[in-house]
Amino acid sequence: MSHTTDHSHRHGRDPLAAGGSCTLVGAGPGDPELLTLKALKAIQRATVLLVDDLVSPAIVAHAAPTARIVHVGKRGGCRSTPQSFIEKLMITAVHEGEQVVRLKGGDPFIFGRGGEEVEHLRAAGIKVEVVNGITAGLAAVTALGVPLTHREHAHGVLFVTGHAKPGEPGPDWPLLAATARSARLTLVIYMGVSGARQIEQGLLADLPAHTPVALIQHASLPTQRHALTTLGELHTTLAREQLGSPCVIVVGDVFRGLLQLQEQPAVHAA
Repeated sequence: MSHTTDHSHRHGRDPLAAGGSCTLVGAGPGDPELLTLKALKAIQRATVLLVDDLVSPAIVAHAAPTARIVHVGKRGGCRSTPQSFIEKLMITAVHEGEQVVRLKGGDPFIFGRGGEEVEHLRAAGIKVEVVNGITAGLAAVTALGVPLTHREHAHGVLFVTGHAKPGEPGPDWPLLAATARSARLTLVIYMGVSGARQIEQGLLADLPAHTPVALIQHASLPTQRHALTTLGELHTTLAREQLGSPCVIVVGDVFRGLLQLQEQPAVHAA
């Protein structure tokens, strides 16, 4: 893509004069049938799609045959396309009059770095539309027939990332454990596989070892697998059952009924 319109923008011309637009679209957890109608329409009218690795090919297949598909990585634990490069691609394409869709797994505003992208686009004078998607933490527990909140077991839910920004400390797991216990909250942990041992040790500071835990890999997809276990067995269960990213870790009493139905932790096909 050329940079001629960047020059025009620096001289005060409207970056949208050529009719370009940008939409951040949540592709949901993977199942194409969980797309919203608004997301589907945005994908179908896009001329350029910048697609994360975790977006299902079945969702990308809804794009127009003439659309340019650019895969830009973003998978936990793997080498990713630099965020600054992705933002530059979006801005350049909009300046060239393209209908740009940034297609992100789950929801753009839940651990999807959508907030950063919106800030950079707005700073470049580009109006951004955001289309929500079903986040993996919700889809994962729903696939097991379990709610995130329950009047008897969980009065709220905390969405937490287990992957800290390089050079910065991660979440205060003992504090989160104390908060979850006192307020009776369900903890939904994204990108926590690599730090599972640390997460387990931190949460055990204020949550009992028998606290139910669900580990859900590839939520909503035909390849979904899950294990029910306890907090004291979190990291050993992940290793034993060979569950890896993308995997959501959910901690809380909402799983107590399911856990009681099985004699020991096991992996089940969805």
